[in-house]
Amino acid sequence: MLDPDQIALRNPVGTHVTVGKGLVTGALASADSLGCETFQVFCGNPRGWALTAGKPAEDAAFRAEVGRRGTRVFVHAPYLVNLGSPTPLTYERSVASVAHNLRRAAEIGAEGLVVHTGSYVAPDDTTERYDAALRQVREGLLPLLETLDAAGDDAPWLLLEPTAGQGRSLCAGVDDLAPYLAALDHHPRVGVCLDTCHVFAAGAPLDEPGGAAATLDRLEEVAGPGRLRLVHANDSMDVRGAFKDRHQSIGDGHIGAEPFLELFAHPATAGVPFIAETPGSREVGGDVQVLQELRAKALG
Repeated sequence: MLDPDQIALRNPVGTHVTVGKGLVTGALASADSLGCETFQVFCGNPRGWALTAGKPAEDAAFRAEVGRRGTRVFVHAPYLVNLGSPTPLTYERSVASVAHNLRRAAEIGAEGLVVHTGSYVAPDDTTERYDAALRQVREGLLPLLETLDAAGDDAPWLLLEPTAGQGRSLCAGVDDLAPYLAALDHHPRVGVCLDTCHVFAAGAPLDEPGGAAATLDRLEEVAGPGRLRLVHANDSMDVRGAFKDRHQSIGDGHIGAEPFLELFAHPATAGVPFIAETPGSREVGGDVQVLQELRAKALG
């Protein structure tokens, strides 16, 4: 049995917050008002290619404050990033965006950068296009990972977020992580961000008793121990295997609340933050509190 402080340290819970007025007066203040123990931000327009520069004084103040508190912060890359795109300009912009956001993550003291694993955007399911897309992933990301090596232990992790299986996903289900990680030589600074809505949409049986635990067991088999670094805790508006990325409030969707008890209790999530991205996650008394209550039930 863990006491409340140990429970919070094992699995800090929070949500994605908007920066708004700034990292300190906007994002951090919002996280505080919601009772977040961890949180995620964008460091620019999530739906654009512009590489937004930070403000050094604000970055330093934010980094110092979250460091003082021991708050674990994550950055999410823009949604447009697709390292598997056959369009050269999209690929080039994607690599530049990941590089820029890794740098911004380091500047604000974030633990990791979450990047969607992308799509190979082929008119049909061709092995050639898939293989070419994985080569692009390798060529684009390995040089960036070398810069993380040079920065040492304080460098942010690159966190791969498998998608919901829509389109020609390079990586959706847990098993798809095997070739993706192999393309990156299983680099030690590459981790996994498991989105519960995405993996459910791709077919994982989270809605069955024991299904969430089995999914985590398989994740450890495929990716290896210690790769899971973040959970995006989202229910699903759609049924299992629908290949649709539509988040729902915890307990109000087709996953339900019970599987989150299995996720919290599993050994693979020890030390792993849970961050909600749901319709109710930025409301006082919303999904942050719901997840904290589920965590207490699972671990208390």
